[in-house]
Amino acid sequence: MNRRDFMHAAALTPLVPLVPLGLSALSAREAGPPPGAAALAREAGPPPDWKRLRRRLAGTLVLPGDAGYTSARRLYNPAYDRIRPQAVAYCTNAADVSACLTFARGNGVPITSRSGGHSYAGWSTGTGLVIDVSRMSSVSYAGGRAVIGAGAKLIDVYDRLSRHGVSIPAGTCPTVGIAGLALGGGIGVLSRKYGLTCDSLESVRLVTADGRTLTCDAQHNAGLYWACSGGGGGNFGVAVSFTFRTHPATDLSVFFLRWPWARARAAVRAWQSWAPGAPDELWSSLHLTRSASGLSVEIAGTYAGRKPALDRLLAPLVKEVGRPSSRSVRTHSHLEAMKVMGGCGGRSVAECRRTPRTSYAAKSHLAYRVLPADGVRKLVKGVERRGGHSVLLDAMGGAIGRVGSSATAFPHRAALFSVQYYAEGMDRGWLRELHGGMAPYFGDHAYVNYIDPDLKNWRGAYYGPNATRLAEVKSTYDPERLFRLPQGV
Repeated sequence: MNRRDFMHAAALTPLVPLVPLGLSALSAREAGPPPGAAALAREAGPPPDWKRLRRRLAGTLVLPGDAGYTSARRLYNPAYDRIRPQAVAYCTNAADVSACLTFARGNGVPITSRSGGHSYAGWSTGTGLVIDVSRMSSVSYAGGRAVIGAGAKLIDVYDRLSRHGVSIPAGTCPTVGIAGLALGGGIGVLSRKYGLTCDSLESVRLVTADGRTLTCDAQHNAGLYWACSGGGGGNFGVAVSFTFRTHPATDLSVFFLRWPWARARAAVRAWQSWAPGAPDELWSSLHLTRSASGLSVEIAGTYAGRKPALDRLLAPLVKEVGRPSSRSVRTHSHLEAMKVMGGCGGRSVAECRRTPRTSYAAKSHLAYRVLPADGVRKLVKGVERRGGHSVLLDAMGGAIGRVGSSATAFPHRAALFSVQYYAEGMDRGWLRELHGGMAPYFGDHAYVNYIDPDLKNWRGAYYGPNATRLAEVKSTYDPERLFRLPQGV
């Protein structure tokens, strides 16, 4: 769980990253996603001729027994190391992806697409062919727009765009892939000012189940473009590149406030009333944690402005919660601020790419109303239970809420904040208990990028009224359901 721990306010050169505001834990008995329709249709036949596929690829096909297979099959979460794909294809262009899809259809091989490999449920891998787009990681900029390969990691997106003085609103974890983040919506530290990642998406190039490479935007393949703006990765095709509108990469003031645990309830009460209605430039996250070092309550955030203005904005919060035991406010360049929020402040971009692998399980809620007193009490008491775990409340509102709930596939525009529950290791007992206990207050709403294999009504929780239209897009572009996830549209 180190990956989820906030850094202490005094340091501001954190040794571990914050939660990746962006992406999706199988139980130990689950081995990965079920096969696609092609696999179900072929109950018997000769084994796939992997050498034939290898000859067709400009990229690299890695098979069991090959050098590099062990690393090729790994995800960020080591809990899924037990899953052994038949092959991993490192694709370098859309033609490689198309060749993989054609091969999979013809041989009844289940497929999984992978960008950063951070799926919370381990659904960035499977027992068939993993189509890995990490080598398609270019980032270019011209005329206010960025063209970003689907395999680009967030730290590289921020680094390369910062050289032009621009950026896009995205998440914090340095090694999350842009594809999974954007396709599921993309909540980040600048979302209150500029919207979700998908709100800056102008077009996406996608290889569909029939092997075609389509450019999808508001005028071309508009339904597919809409679905790719919050409908979740792995559902409609394999994205190979995105075009985003960019925004100025201004300096950011980064703040960290810590209180003794006795102020936890006061912090929740004050924060949930203050954070969603703050100016768009101010984003914050409340973190309640129990770890080996004890219980802690912290509020961290960013402000697109200078320290004196931020101090004034923080004053009402501090007045309600009480004087913090530690406080730090510093102004950084945009890139350095994103490093700090990603847990690698003061380090090189190369060092930020080497985020340690971590085993954890997670669940989520989207909060449409503030917690009443008994809900606050239940949340705090839940964190106090024995174990290693945390709850993060991330502010929404601002620009996120000024987009209609059906304008993109992401439906939760009216949510005040997101709620993330994290447990160290893969035991889901604490998660299920607290998540279930908070459901009467938060309702049946969840974020698809924090994908949760426990959810029963996942269609409604992730997509709300947009689920029907998403199913229509699915039937148009993947009628035989080649792309199939346990919680696939």
